[in-house]
Amino acid sequence: MAFFNSSKTRTYLRNLLCFSIFFCFFSFSSSSSSIHDLLVSKGLPAGLLPKEVKSYTLSENGTLEVFLDGPCLTKYENRVFFDSVVRANLTYGSLIGVVGLSQEELFLWLPVKDIIVDDPKSGLILFDIGVAHKQLSLSLFEEPPVCKPQGILKNEARKEKGFNVVR
Repeated sequence: MAFFNSSKTRTYLRNLLCFSIFFCFFSFSSSSSSIHDLLVSKGLPAGLLPKEVKSYTLSENGTLEVFLDGPCLTKYENRVFFDSVVRANLTYGSLIGVVGLSQEELFLWLPVKDIIVDDPKSGLILFDIGVAHKQLSLSLFEEPPVCKPQGILKNEARKEKGFNVVR
């Protein structure tokens, strides 16, 4: 017991404990970095990309490549199709030159070219779909959506409307 009564020993143990806590916190935060954390750190909502992201790469020039298990569909306001690889140039508040992402508009699938959050306080996000710009509420993108393989979402949409899929 005399060992723990020493002032130097208590200081040493306190410093060791603080260092251990800091080290554990730093290790946890860097290893748990996900694409959704990256999006938030760049001023974009976490829910722009689905939960099913397998991995991603970000080059020094800002080229972002996101890898999914396979092509899939999800729904925000309208249906959205993700290719198995989505690419874009990531800058603060924007994904420019998006490839591998399409949005359904009036029965047509249009490629999403750019995604921009100019002013987060406005609560809006801008989607450039080539022929038009579409503003949506940022609240639609707060949580990463579940993305289902292509056929599953189509079948569920038919069931919601009272149609049974017969094959």
